[in-house]
Amino acid sequence: MLKPLTKPFWILCCFVLLSGCQSAYYSAMESFGKHKRDLLADEVENAQEAQQDAQEQFTSALEQLSVLIEFDGGDLQDQYEATLANYEASEDAAAEVSNRIKNIQDVGDALFDEWADEIEQYSSAKLKSQSRVKMKDTRRKYDRLVKAMVRAESKMDPVLAALKDNTLFLKHNLNAKAIGSLEGEYNDIKADINALIGEMNTAIKESEYFLSLLNSEEG
Repeated sequence: MLKPLTKPFWILCCFVLLSGCQSAYYSAMESFGKHKRDLLADEVENAQEAQQDAQEQFTSALEQLSVLIEFDGGDLQDQYEATLANYEASEDAAAEVSNRIKNIQDVGDALFDEWADEIEQYSSAKLKSQSRVKMKDTRRKYDRLVKAMVRAESKMDPVLAALKDNTLFLKHNLNAKAIGSLEGEYNDIKADINALIGEMNTAIKESEYFLSLLNSEEG
């Protein structure tokens, strides 16, 4: 009778399968003329767009809170539903940013692993040295980009937590007095969102710089 497979074995199988699928994906893309450098540039552009969308969405959520606090007659349920919709949209936007950053890291790791392997294939010591210097410089700028993106990403969680808290509070306290008590929370969220947008703008600038580097090298 065959023994059941152990958990570590299954984890190893999943890792190998995932790695194989990723390798197959890169091979397939290369057959269409899309190399890892091109894929990395695409992912950086996608992350830029995701961050810009997230900025707009978090700003929209803040504006909805402002409208809510200044509420002066009307349907409180409608205001709650609008606040909830903005929170959920902000959550989705944040998840998209995180996903795009992960994609950048996946392609970036694959690119630099391949580059390091290919450096060892040079027969010319001069060309090998030049390529190694170029790789280290590109890696340094890439690491700076990822660091800026991850730093901006880390600012999203406190904002989402505060938006969620306010949404839950409103769900069970739909009255004018309770809404008035959220003014202090609004000011804190506003400060956090402004800090988040500032970090995202820094990350977007780093993205533009890194993309200009890749484009200049292609030229």
